[in-house]
Amino acid sequence: MAQIVIKAKNLSKSYNGFNSVNGIDFEVESSQCFGFLGPNGAGKTTTMKMIYCLSPITEGELKIYDMTPEKCAAKIKSIIGVVPQDNNLDPQLTVGENLVIYARFFGLPPNLYKPRIKELISFMELDKKMDSPIRELSGGMKRRLVILRALLHNPRILILDEPTTGLDPQVRHLIWEKLRELKSSGVTMLLTTHYLEEASQLCDQLVIMDKGRILMAGNPHKLVAEHLSKYVMELSLNGNLCADQFRFDRPKCYTEVYGSRCYVYSDSEQFLSLTAEEFNLESKLIRNSTLEDLFLKLTGRGLSQ
Repeated sequence: MAQIVIKAKNLSKSYNGFNSVNGIDFEVESSQCFGFLGPNGAGKTTTMKMIYCLSPITEGELKIYDMTPEKCAAKIKSIIGVVPQDNNLDPQLTVGENLVIYARFFGLPPNLYKPRIKELISFMELDKKMDSPIRELSGGMKRRLVILRALLHNPRILILDEPTTGLDPQVRHLIWEKLRELKSSGVTMLLTTHYLEEASQLCDQLVIMDKGRILMAGNPHKLVAEHLSKYVMELSLNGNLCADQFRFDRPKCYTEVYGSRCYVYSDSEQFLSLTAEEFNLESKLIRNSTLEDLFLKLTGRGLSQ
């Protein structure tokens, strides 16, 4: 039976009377990637900050390896590596100097941090950049370096706050592969991301949050299968096509309209194809439903702020 390494019960966080996190429950198992999804302001980053003891909880219970942040903050911080949203590296120093300073921050002696840096530099494929100034690195290299830095003290838990935002697909896939290797080695990971494909690729379990509450929780692939039809057809509305024709005359499907786009969900790909032929739809896309479809169904396609 897997070990529960993080457990939250009725966890809440308030700022000046505003509930940023509002009574959420979740459990994270060891060697698992656990995702927190939600629109901006949903409470994801606030939850992360409570876990790594940067922000005190307001109400509820939170345990990390049976330790509470109130009593064991220093010990908890020593077993957690944090990859923040921003690449907060020192631009005046080289790659190697940034890593040495961070290793010393955790009290690692040279005989430990030197081989560890060498090992991780190779793992993240940054071997040729040890003496390079930070300002000379690409965005993808900086992101890999921030992840590498978070691993220096060999943490048992790795917190990843939007680890691949703004990166090109090649770098994103490289980072995904490295994170899979870390999970296989026993590292427990917590992930927030706006890339729903990233969550599908990496997460064993996740929660979808909005306005400080958990709307849904479970394995991402099972959630899509349980709560959405298997297929979706995307199309643009025009003067000859009324969304109500789909909404009221097609009992085998579910239709969602947003602006000039129409999304028609059905368990039958053939049904969608025949419907497209009937209406002579040339500009259409029939595909499998995804976690992004479920996310937007739960949280809405419009901006919340």
